[in-house]
Amino acid sequence: MLQALIVGAGPVGLTLAAELARYGIGLRLIDKSPQPTQTSKALVVWARTLELMDRMGCRQAFLDAGLRAHGATLRSAGSILGHIRFDTVASIYNFALMIPQRETERLLIEHLATFGVAVEREVELVNFRQGDDHVEATLRHADGAEETMSASWLIGCDGAHSKVRHGLDLAFEGEAQGDDWLLADIRLEGDGAPPGDEIATYLHRDGPLVVFPIPGGRARVIAQVGKTDPAHPRPDPTLGDVQALVDQRAGGFRVVDPVWLTHFRINERKVSQYARGRAILAGDAAHIHSPAGGQGMNTGMQDAINLAWKLAMVQRKQAAPSLLDSYGPERNAVGDMVLRNAGRLTDMATLSNPVAQGVRNLGLRFMLGFHAVQDKMATTMSEVGIAYADSPLSHGPEAGMRWAPAQDDGKPPGSGSVPLFVLYAADSERGAAFAARFPALVEPTPRRPPDGDRLILVRPDGYVGFSGTAESWEEAGDYLARLSPDRP
Repeated sequence: MLQALIVGAGPVGLTLAAELARYGIGLRLIDKSPQPTQTSKALVVWARTLELMDRMGCRQAFLDAGLRAHGATLRSAGSILGHIRFDTVASIYNFALMIPQRETERLLIEHLATFGVAVEREVELVNFRQGDDHVEATLRHADGAEETMSASWLIGCDGAHSKVRHGLDLAFEGEAQGDDWLLADIRLEGDGAPPGDEIATYLHRDGPLVVFPIPGGRARVIAQVGKTDPAHPRPDPTLGDVQALVDQRAGGFRVVDPVWLTHFRINERKVSQYARGRAILAGDAAHIHSPAGGQGMNTGMQDAINLAWKLAMVQRKQAAPSLLDSYGPERNAVGDMVLRNAGRLTDMATLSNPVAQGVRNLGLRFMLGFHAVQDKMATTMSEVGIAYADSPLSHGPEAGMRWAPAQDDGKPPGSGSVPLFVLYAADSERGAAFAARFPALVEPTPRRPPDGDRLILVRPDGYVGFSGTAESWEEAGDYLARLSPDRP
């Protein structure tokens, strides 16, 4: 029987498929569309995602294809309110990697192909039902033929209108923001154009306008354009419409050579449960939110990475099935945080009351004068601050925190074809004997910790699972015993 059926071949489904394939899990990846995304859509890959790509083995291809943005600037009425530099992020990837989603999908498809897996196009999930140890799914092919197949797991990476989520009857709670937004992928000309290595936000009394750099000398402009009227939907914008908004809210540059002009609405919705039985959700199938902060795709890809090593360890019988119970709580908390932060940024940028706008601008000018505030915002945007302190997998001081790659002392945890915890212990002889007790869970050779007074187990996704003193061997053993495949 097939081990995993993944529905949806966007960045999230492709990431999940590549990670499961790397760990030797048999899978099918289906998508009802005839071809990958042809537009830019999601634009940025942040530092934490790049760190995780390092262990995936596809980081360099992304670095070669992307453009490095080194900061973000907020402007209003011709003056700078503040600047955020990404070079303060505590990662070697201290920048925003700007890369269109079509390129992200192309690179992930190529990476997936190295494992002998291809996307099955024009194949649609019709329905499914769950059994005790499998999911039975009906698929429809391009010629209308239907196929019934079984898999151990069904994972919905099929976006905001997820067929898997609907099949689980999970509420997608939230609402649509009440404005229309313009999106334009164009070129900028003129001395007043923002630098090509920064994200520029112009706050204006009529709404914000944001410029994102794109590789190849292009840029994306996003702007709030007014209240949504369902009875009178707006026609697609023209280049003249974009220029008028630029002249009004930013000024000093021209927009030319459009390749994509459209309107969109912001939805903020999320499930409260990421899995039910053997059907699991990831990415936009579980959470959608404002593009402010550019974290939607990154959050979904990190959903996939979190899920992949756990599902692989369970499927390979390296760990107890209960390991998967941690996926929902961990990523649910992250989804709540990202939705909350994106919503606050959007609300701040779209204030309509002139007095409130003035107070906002004064506050931003004051707060962004402090390096600590700038650093905090850069850390949040880069997602290196994400942690799982309240996870059922976290035990001890600093457990759940990101393990800084600079402390790896070897390949990144989770590298290779087998997902394993990495033991950091000053006593290498005792550490090797300890690892030998749990060969299905821990790398056989311990590594040196940055602090010799600590005993640490780092998860395959680069987060601290267990943290204790150098003599916490019994506690560490109890921690791993709870994950052992011998447990129900």
